[in-house]
Amino acid sequence: GPTRKMPPTASAMDFFQLFVPDNVLKNMVIQTNMYAKKYQERFGSDDAWIDVTLTEMKAFLGYMISTSIHHCESVLSIWSSGFYSNKSIALIMTQSRFEKILKYFHIVAFRSSQTTHGLYKIQPFLDSLQNGFDSAFRPSQAQVLHEPLIDEDPVFIATCTERELRKRKKRKFSLWVRQCSSTGFICQIYVHLKEGSGADGLDALKNKPQLHSMVAKSLCQNASGKNYIIFTGPSITSLNLFEEFEKQGIYCCGLLSTRKSDCTGLPPSMLNNSETPQSRGQYRIRMKGNMSLICWYNKGHFRFLTNAYSPVQQGVIIKRKSGEIPCPLAVEAFAAHLSYICKYDDKYSKYFISHKPNKTWQQVFWFAISIAINNAYILYKMSEAYHVTRYSRAQFGERLVKELLGLEDTSPSH
Repeated sequence: GPTRKMPPTASAMDFFQLFVPDNVLKNMVIQTNMYAKKYQERFGSDDAWIDVTLTEMKAFLGYMISTSIHHCESVLSIWSSGFYSNKSIALIMTQSRFEKILKYFHIVAFRSSQTTHGLYKIQPFLDSLQNGFDSAFRPSQAQVLHEPLIDEDPVFIATCTERELRKRKKRKFSLWVRQCSSTGFICQIYVHLKEGSGADGLDALKNKPQLHSMVAKSLCQNASGKNYIIFTGPSITSLNLFEEFEKQGIYCCGLLSTRKSDCTGLPPSMLNNSETPQSRGQYRIRMKGNMSLICWYNKGHFRFLTNAYSPVQQGVIIKRKSGEIPCPLAVEAFAAHLSYICKYDDKYSKYFISHKPNKTWQQVFWFAISIAINNAYILYKMSEAYHVTRYSRAQFGERLVKELLGLEDTSPSH
């Protein structure tokens, strides 16, 4: 749960600023003004440009965040006369001023001579965000490594042309998270660039299992010796990775796939489906030290690799039509924790910021801001402030937008 007690009067902005404090916003102001100055020195002066202020930067973020609540594809529709126009917030800043800030917006204006990382323009922000996540929240023992749903709203995908769809699918990065499976709080973010010639670029890692184990190690670098149980999907699960984690005091439970997983070192007899017909709930077990390989049958063979649960401990999977199906405890735990993450994705993924810029670092930035707001809402729900005014996720987002824009109205909108 939360590491600090927030007062009952805490606002949406107070929770958001646990992760994006004023000093981070002031740095955005400085870097944006620096970039604007350098840009104009190179390409000619821009008479319409005036240095951005902290108040304007907050309003700029507020406009962007508003697209996550109203699901308008373009932030500029706020100033239009169409369906997504919003006269109540459009008066705070003119459209031309907003577009100027959007043109020059930067977090790191210039590349230093030592920088080789592809995300150098956003790395300081990601580091600051990670420090905020670490200091504000203490996760439960059970955590999940996965890729959250960060794709566009299905309505937009259905309405855009094939050319636009092909263009959108070419996202140049993948985003992975380590997530507390009892609250949904995202503890750590890892961004992997799909293109790059560096040691961590996809060109250097043609072998998928090697790539996914590197992602898992990066996500769990702060988890050593804390007795966490990490749940993983087929792309990450492998014997070598789990044995390496065990040495660091990290326990694992993962679903194994003969097609997607690295099955090196596992007995082939357990990876092949038995020819004799099996009844639902039957399972076979092989052990090596603390590691158990479980092959469980339920309308198909499911294989699990774990060192966190004893294979002799019994559990049950409850199905609406079939009733209770017996299984090892590891299978029950895996199903419970992954179903929670599915619920999180269903509930919170629709509140990702809709603005989709062309630059990769900006795409990562808006996804990171969206995750920070979702985390802020989770902390709000666990605080005393939630018992005073019970805002839904949409109302919390609206409150945050109004506070960033400096609007005084404090009543929740329905």
